[in-house]
Amino acid sequence: MPENESKNILIIGYGNPDREDDGVAWHILTGITARLGRKIPSDYLEGFPESEQNPVLFFELQLVPENAEMIAASDLVIFVDAHTGNIPDDLLVKQLSPVFQKSPFTHHLTPESCLAMAGAVYGKTPEAFLVTVHGFEFGFSLELSPKTAELSQLAVDQIMDILIEYL
Repeated sequence: MPENESKNILIIGYGNPDREDDGVAWHILTGITARLGRKIPSDYLEGFPESEQNPVLFFELQLVPENAEMIAASDLVIFVDAHTGNIPDDLLVKQLSPVFQKSPFTHHLTPESCLAMAGAVYGKTPEAFLVTVHGFEFGFSLELSPKTAELSQLAVDQIMDILIEYL
């Protein structure tokens, strides 16, 4: 790929926006949408418009094996999620490697496992990052807690910095 050619970028946010801070990825993706000057969907059920625009933004409640196809079609993938404090940093941005990880939960699939599936099934593993934000409240609300809302804006900044480097 020529040095001046931009990469195909996919940003996948996942979580439950009905459960307060668990939905921080939705808020981060809408923040990115606003910064890119695009139309913000009315709610997470509407989704982001399918377009030829780079980066592609995609949101869902959880990662699924079917994500492997769009992951493999990308040059760079940024996974966006909340964490519950099991990570020492309130905001963590880290590069990922494809590794299949077993989970005791049948509904839990990690970004690393999605990358491994993309490589195994489609023969391509893109460069990937995880951006994860500490969630403090997980009640039944569409709003973020004040601390997580603040962190979500910092996450948007971090992702925009990555996009500037790759677009």
